[in-house]
Amino acid sequence: MKPLEGIRILDFSRVLAGPMATQILAELGAEVTKIERPGTGDESRLFEPRLPGGESAYFFAFNRAKRSMTLNLKSPEGQEIAARLAEGHDVVVENFLPGEMDRFNLGYDTLSGRNPGLIYVSNTGFGQTGPYRLRNGYDTIFQALSGIMHLTGHPDSPPAKTGIPVSDMTSGLWIAIAILTGLVGRARTGKGCHVDLSMMDVQTSLLALAAARLFALDEDVGRSGTQHPGRVPSAAFQCADGSWLHISGSDQHWGDICVVLELDDLAADAALQKNAARVAARERVMARLRQAIVSRDRAPLAAALRGRGVPAGEVNTVREILNDPHSAARGAVGTFDHATEGTVRALRTPLRFAGYDDPAIGCPPTLGGDTAAVLSEELDMPAETIARLRNEGVI
Repeated sequence: MKPLEGIRILDFSRVLAGPMATQILAELGAEVTKIERPGTGDESRLFEPRLPGGESAYFFAFNRAKRSMTLNLKSPEGQEIAARLAEGHDVVVENFLPGEMDRFNLGYDTLSGRNPGLIYVSNTGFGQTGPYRLRNGYDTIFQALSGIMHLTGHPDSPPAKTGIPVSDMTSGLWIAIAILTGLVGRARTGKGCHVDLSMMDVQTSLLALAAARLFALDEDVGRSGTQHPGRVPSAAFQCADGSWLHISGSDQHWGDICVVLELDDLAADAALQKNAARVAARERVMARLRQAIVSRDRAPLAAALRGRGVPAGEVNTVREILNDPHSAARGAVGTFDHATEGTVRALRTPLRFAGYDDPAIGCPPTLGGDTAAVLSEELDMPAETIARLRNEGVI
């Protein structure tokens, strides 16, 4: 048994944040039915890169363990089918612009009238209220507007985006949190709820440390590369073999760092024993560390530092970390079997449960592959009606 078995989710979301959230819950045991547009489906089915059989690797990354049903939400009959399905589900997730689901007669007020216990999550770029509510946006737009892009990169370089779509992915995590919170609340009160989840709000919430600095010092922090603005040393250093090693030490590590790097004079300098003093002397200290590290190869240096308890981590490529023995021991990568792509590798959920079955990697659905089964099993719809709906472009 998986933790979320018995929870049913009707997923109208597309591309990344919503699909990521529902995939997390699907692999934890929830039954997720993905509603897609007839003919084209989720836009991400068309995204690059492609697997050898032509399927989108992007779509595969966020839509596993779900069923796919095609439904034309602009059709009155399609709208009624969606509303009837929502009556039998615990959760609805959607990421249309504010008001669009109401125009489909599928807004929260309508669906909760038919299912009072419904948890309804509206994931939009800027929320249901505020002057920006009707703006479109993508991950990098939210990184820019929220200040994250201003904080990312080196001081002497232009603003940079993060290496992953952090706006989408952190919003996906918050959607999952919202759903689980709504379900716990319903278990206590018997009532459902509408969650207004703004991706812009999520990104602004990530500024906790930068905001704390602004509130405390009235300082609008800028880019610091790999360095920590409040700790020395905490940065990535280039090694003799061309690779990079990140070292992050506190006061208790300073002496050991100096021993490994043979910086006896810095170790003996009483003024540098406390982090605040090292931060004040950042340029001088960092210059000495870089000079000592650039002549050392990464692997033996990392081993020497960790041997003395100093936190040090190689700056891995994606290939390196996915082939790392610790990743293998933790089962980070698994496989699923697909009808046209064969055996496909994918990342597993990071959750490991005692007392429940381990979450398994599910297979992504084919476009509309479960439409007939959903209509037949859940709405008791006869085959001739399903055929008519298909011919009329409703499904």
